[in-house]
Amino acid sequence: MSDRPFDAVFWDFGGVITTSPFDAFNSYEAAHGIPKDFIRGVNTHNPDSNAWAQIERQEISAEVFNDLFAAESEALGHRVPGADVLGCLYGNVRPEMMNALNVIRSSGFTQACLTNNVNRSVEDRSDVSSAMQIFDHVIESSKVGVRKPELGFYTLACETAGVEADRVVFLDDLGINLKTARAMGMATIKVVSADQALGELEEFLAISLR
Repeated sequence: MSDRPFDAVFWDFGGVITTSPFDAFNSYEAAHGIPKDFIRGVNTHNPDSNAWAQIERQEISAEVFNDLFAAESEALGHRVPGADVLGCLYGNVRPEMMNALNVIRSSGFTQACLTNNVNRSVEDRSDVSSAMQIFDHVIESSKVGVRKPELGFYTLACETAGVEADRVVFLDDLGINLKTARAMGMATIKVVSADQALGELEEFLAISLR
């Protein structure tokens, strides 16, 4: 075992490596006269079995998701087609996070991307592809059939990366996704901003990332 306290860094993607899709949700809501954070609210209803959960586990197609999300949102007061939500998902890769990924890789830590995603071609974007290539492992809910915050997702991530949970630092922008990881023994960072997250990660890893 290494003398350093951690061997791996696990990263969420959207809202951590990239700017937050929640900003895009809010812009959509403002443009369509929908209350702020309504879309996020839809996703909190029946969070383990709603349309969002199903598409992240690749249990339904984008076409089915479009109709299911529209029905779920309409039941809560505003009809939002699922296709519109999918169009808001992907932000811009943060250059400071790209720099941190490269520094951490050169320092010998294992890195994995743990993402709840849908089966789309976003990886064809050059900035996303460049970021994905830095990770040693990429665990995608749409490919493995489980999602954060399900215990099986984190267990699979640790097995794939070949590390024990208590040797991992995990960054995510959603507290609910950190809760399970923390219970397993991971050190966790709730990402509010890139600067805040990197400051906390520097303390855990004892290296400079900025």
